[in-house]
Amino acid sequence: MTEKYKIQGGEPLRGEISVCGAKNSVLKLFAASILVSGVTKIYNVPNLTDVNVMLQVLRDLGAKLDYNKGEKSVVVDATNISSVTAKYELVSKMRASFTILGALISRCKEAIVALPGGCAIGERRVDFHIKGLETLGAKIKIENGYVHAKAPKLVGADIYLDIPSVGATENLMLAAVTAEGSTRIQNAAQEPEIVDLANFLNTIGADINGAGTSEIVINGVKQSSLHSAEYTTIPDRIEAGTFIAAVVGTRGKAVIKNVYPAHLTFFNDKLIKMGANIKLADPTTIEVSTKGRLNSINFVTQPYPGFPTDLQAIAMTLLTTANGVGIITESLYENRFMQVPDLRRMGADIHQDRNHAIIKGVKNLTGANVVASDLRAGAALVLAGLMANGETIVEKLHHIDRGYEFFEKKLRDLGGKIQRYNDETNIEQGVLNESRL
Repeated sequence: MTEKYKIQGGEPLRGEISVCGAKNSVLKLFAASILVSGVTKIYNVPNLTDVNVMLQVLRDLGAKLDYNKGEKSVVVDATNISSVTAKYELVSKMRASFTILGALISRCKEAIVALPGGCAIGERRVDFHIKGLETLGAKIKIENGYVHAKAPKLVGADIYLDIPSVGATENLMLAAVTAEGSTRIQNAAQEPEIVDLANFLNTIGADINGAGTSEIVINGVKQSSLHSAEYTTIPDRIEAGTFIAAVVGTRGKAVIKNVYPAHLTFFNDKLIKMGANIKLADPTTIEVSTKGRLNSINFVTQPYPGFPTDLQAIAMTLLTTANGVGIITESLYENRFMQVPDLRRMGADIHQDRNHAIIKGVKNLTGANVVASDLRAGAALVLAGLMANGETIVEKLHHIDRGYEFFEKKLRDLGGKIQRYNDETNIEQGVLNESRL
């Protein structure tokens, strides 16, 4: 079934919304939950297709699950893990599920995990994962698209990552939880999601220090000492940044709740330099507004705490109608300008030279038929449609559904004129069809 967004642009977004739990965190918490030979309960779980894929991965391993969508909670009973295989049909859909590798090695001393998939935003190799796990004592071979790993005994070690890979840092943390002795990960990723994973692991009985810095130390504990616990996922900083940009781009005014502003410091500072008004209403609430035309800026995507690559496409959309010329340098992924052709269809003036995009602001975007090529590019095109004059149709919503909970409903709550409709029936859907999840 083909579903599309129909967007009538030109309306300032106004009102109040609340951000959901962090997709890029909760998926790793699910992987970590199988370390416990018992029950864990995770709150603030977003209703996303990626979440459902990861839960199916856990079911296939033998875990029992209770997903309460109304309470936004998931109970994971991993008392009996009956399989060590994460199938291609699931892992190929979502890269984050690859972190089940480190958890299975830690819990079961063996893992058979398909090589990962996800958005086609560029090469994201797993060399760092494999090399680090081998340093801890795992024996690994890759056959027929699967990673086969065995580790009768894991021993702590010093591991240096050539780049601060989020996925590699997470996989190594999970594996090292039950390794003998201490593991030190140097040049570790520092994202808030890494801190959230470490906090969850410590809550269930692990001994981890330094998360959020470039050096993480994991003191190994016995698997039997890990215990049941309850834990609440952090808010999704990328969803928060998307809505902040949507309000700014439409020259609106809104209150955004369930936000950790410190997770968006670099992004918000850039928007303030462009002319946005962003202020703290309370520790987890921000007020966002703008009136006049934004000013162009330059920025380079970098690992946290730098400018997040996941918000690069969103920021590019803001630059399309800003005053002056802005230059974006994408330093992390070679294919993360996939939104450019469709933004051009909407009237944007963008010149791309390898990993640089030069955006000359135009007065207005105009509505057009566009296609979401990946999760964040899709969100950027929705924002462009809200900013544009006329009607925009956005296709391939399955990309957007991977990472935004009730996206069109939240935008309508802010006054956005956006409808999801089925191409076969051509009937507009006034509310989100939850059955798709």
